[in-house]
Amino acid sequence: MAHDLPTRPSPPLLDDACALFLDVDGTLIEFEQDPDAVTLLPEVREAIGRISDRLEGAVALISGRPLDQLDALFRPLHLPAAGLHGHQLRRADGQLDSPASSTDTSQWLHAVHQQAMRFAHGTPGVLVEDKGSSLALHWRAAPHAAQEVHAFAERHIRGHAGYRLQPGDHVVEFVPEGSDKGRALRQLMQQAPFRGRLPVFLGDDLTDEFGFDAANALHGWSVLVGSRAPSAAVFALPHIRSVHAWLRENAY
Repeated sequence: MAHDLPTRPSPPLLDDACALFLDVDGTLIEFEQDPDAVTLLPEVREAIGRISDRLEGAVALISGRPLDQLDALFRPLHLPAAGLHGHQLRRADGQLDSPASSTDTSQWLHAVHQQAMRFAHGTPGVLVEDKGSSLALHWRAAPHAAQEVHAFAERHIRGHAGYRLQPGDHVVEFVPEGSDKGRALRQLMQQAPFRGRLPVFLGDDLTDEFGFDAANALHGWSVLVGSRAPSAAVFALPHIRSVHAWLRENAY
């Protein structure tokens, strides 16, 4: 007999002692076959801005996107943010922290990018996204190619100590070793205006489990968007629309 999984409760409303950390794709905006095709609803941007004012600036974005893409999506908001799974980190004062590793891997990554473009050319529907310091292979438009994409990624990461593979929702990324969303959350929590607050992390994907673990370890809240299992998240919101509603509730 099948047993029902316990249902995670909805998160409570934020209080003024919280710090809010938000994943973007799959949490605030729907996935698209082309990551450049997404938009953020103006009312969601406005709610996040109001929450940031209320929490004295203790609201940050933690995303696999690079910082320049985050800024374009959220403009005119200019929030503290971790891009590329924490490889890029911008503090509340606008200062950029140096990446965890200064090893020059550009030549290797460029070679992988060239190989990935050839692979995608022969596998219609696979999209290669160059993120500068990382590289993503999407197969949302070619679900049949998942195994081939993973095999390509495993083959090219083998033996390279400076990078790791980060699987996600219809995507696998080559990301710098030592960068993940939990590490980014912990770094920001050591700095004003986050220091001394209760971290609240919202995310949907496997990449967000690092953030959930970090928030839990700091006695904060972890909020899964969707019903993916297993997950370290304590609370859940069923879909992106419910995230938007929760943010609007917290904005007033």
